[in-house]
Amino acid sequence: MHPRCPQHDRSRWQRSNPPVAAGAAGPVRRFGILLMMAMVTCGVATLVATMTHARGGAGDDLDAEVDQAVARAIDFLVEQQRDNGAICDTYPRNATAMTSLSLLAMAAVGHQPTDVTAEGQAMRRALDYVLQEEMQDEEGYYGSADGSRMYGHGITALMLAEMLGMGVDAEQDRLIRQRLNGAIDLILTSQQSRKSNERFEGGWRYLPNARDADLSVTVWQVMALRSAQNAGIEVPGEAIDRAVGYLERSFVDRGGNEGGFTYQPNQGLQRRHVTTTSMGLLSLQVCAQYDAPEIPAAVAWLEANPPEWGNRWILYGIYYYAQGMYQYAEGLRLEGDIEAGDRHEAESMKRVAELLLPHQEDDGAWESRDGSERNAGEVYMTSMAVLSLSVKYHLLPIYQR
Repeated sequence: MHPRCPQHDRSRWQRSNPPVAAGAAGPVRRFGILLMMAMVTCGVATLVATMTHARGGAGDDLDAEVDQAVARAIDFLVEQQRDNGAICDTYPRNATAMTSLSLLAMAAVGHQPTDVTAEGQAMRRALDYVLQEEMQDEEGYYGSADGSRMYGHGITALMLAEMLGMGVDAEQDRLIRQRLNGAIDLILTSQQSRKSNERFEGGWRYLPNARDADLSVTVWQVMALRSAQNAGIEVPGEAIDRAVGYLERSFVDRGGNEGGFTYQPNQGLQRRHVTTTSMGLLSLQVCAQYDAPEIPAAVAWLEANPPEWGNRWILYGIYYYAQGMYQYAEGLRLEGDIEAGDRHEAESMKRVAELLLPHQEDDGAWESRDGSERNAGEVYMTSMAVLSLSVKYHLLPIYQR
């Protein structure tokens, strides 16, 4: 384990994300809303193209391919919507989670529920589906009705936080806030459940009362908490401190300022841990631990062991890799090394695009031949691909540092 560096301060979460009054928009949220307003004025395609090429793009030709691929993928997701508003090809299994993931993918490329477009109409109906009372139990849990467990709960909570303030009317916004408050309360309560071993403290697992934890479930809860904080929901600093502790215990120091994260603490780091190392990298950044020594160590390990299409859970892993590498590049720029930040972002976004684009199907969907993801459905795989490729647009508040 890396020793803590002097600059490493967990209270940074609170300093960078002070609580704001209920219903008010924090600085990151306001920035996102201003971007959305700008898109209404000048058009989504024009704004996205401008933002894509302004900095850190993968190259004009490749950027154009990404824009086209994303547009085709969104068309595919819209076509998968059912009469009841759900977007899920494994219905009813994981229906709420997959609908939420699809909503995140659409929002990540600039679509809004208020748009008078096919995409806007699909988002309105999808939101109405997720906001139905029976989708969330009395404890605030979203993982029971569709069987998606804490994975689905974290995904849906993140979606609600990202969509807060973007409902079609005051009533839909009220419901989004109400459901989000319940979902965040469930995440916080679940973290406090008694664990079978202290190494699992601070993390989350498949069920709210689980006695162990893993990194894959934990990252969704952490992202939901950060997004909720950005949206004006107060999140206790203690919860973030405990999550950071779990992340630290999941890190394996390989020496030479290089290391990675494992699925659960006390596991050895292997080449197949590209996905979990990307999860840990993003999780610490989401917790505002930008000075943690694990971050450059994880980046160094990922540069030595980059993601490849044959990796297990590759679409899942690329999603975290794309976000984590962008956040690291942004950190370099904020520290004054703009050239290095732009170069790092361009290289990582180029790797993401070159990994994903050759595997898009003719109908706009993605399908992984790897057995780990094959049964997850094309809605899942396509949404994850869009969310990975759309990091370069910087539209979703969770993508912004």
